[in-house]
Amino acid sequence: MDGIVFLNGKYLKADKAKVSIFDRGYIFGDGIYEVVPVINYTALDREPFLERLDRSLRELDLKWPMSKNKFLKMIDKLIKKNDIKEGGVYMQITRGVAYRDFAYPKNIPTTCTAFAFKKDIINNDYVSNGVKVITLEDIRWKRRDIKSIALVGQCMIKEQVKRRGAYEGLMVEDGFITEGASSSAYIVKDNIIITRPLSNSILPGIRRKILLEIASKHDIKTEERLFTTKEALNADEAFLSSATTFVLPIVEIDGKKIGNGKPGPIFLKMRKMYIESTLKSAGISL
Repeated sequence: MDGIVFLNGKYLKADKAKVSIFDRGYIFGDGIYEVVPVINYTALDREPFLERLDRSLRELDLKWPMSKNKFLKMIDKLIKKNDIKEGGVYMQITRGVAYRDFAYPKNIPTTCTAFAFKKDIINNDYVSNGVKVITLEDIRWKRRDIKSIALVGQCMIKEQVKRRGAYEGLMVEDGFITEGASSSAYIVKDNIIITRPLSNSILPGIRRKILLEIASKHDIKTEERLFTTKEALNADEAFLSSATTFVLPIVEIDGKKIGNGKPGPIFLKMRKMYIESTLKSAGISL
């Protein structure tokens, strides 16, 4: 590990940053995280990112480690220190260090860590040819709307995805697709974008929020409703979204081609409009 990271108010070389073995994030997974994409040295989608982070903190009765303004300045400083023109920043807040007891300890400072990474987001090789996904049982806990660091369920699913030579796993509960292991999921039927409505069953994806807003502005029909695996297999198109992929086309589910097996027109339109919006917010002239 290299680069400069943030740990509880200090900027340190990655190999010098240490957290106590008594940290509740390590013992219980008692904490939350966020990932913000970076384009042109700019952290994107700041307002929805702060809203979701604030909500996750409130749901777990966690306090902000600093003001929101200082938090954003910390992110900007990490981007600059690590020379991140394109990539992302991962940040994590845990309840802090205390002796092992299930109940929340009182009056202890949270542990706040963050690191930046480089990644090609816009010029993604998967955009042209799409990705293959598989469906798996959704084995996660029941508060998936909280961006919890307790991700062992997703790790188990991602391992199966890797072993079976796919890109992502679409998780299924009671016959309905919830979301991807690390992405929001969408299908398209008769030019209508369909995605599961927000609830405790899925994470409120920031890209999901923005894509639905873009669709509304451009008169692209959307439906927020449950959809089955069978519907997904018979969709005209399918795609997914996440912080560091933006929008990617799904061309195959469980070995079955979706549509003609190529990225579809609705996906292409949505990605184009999302990229245009992103570049504009990053200060890049189109």
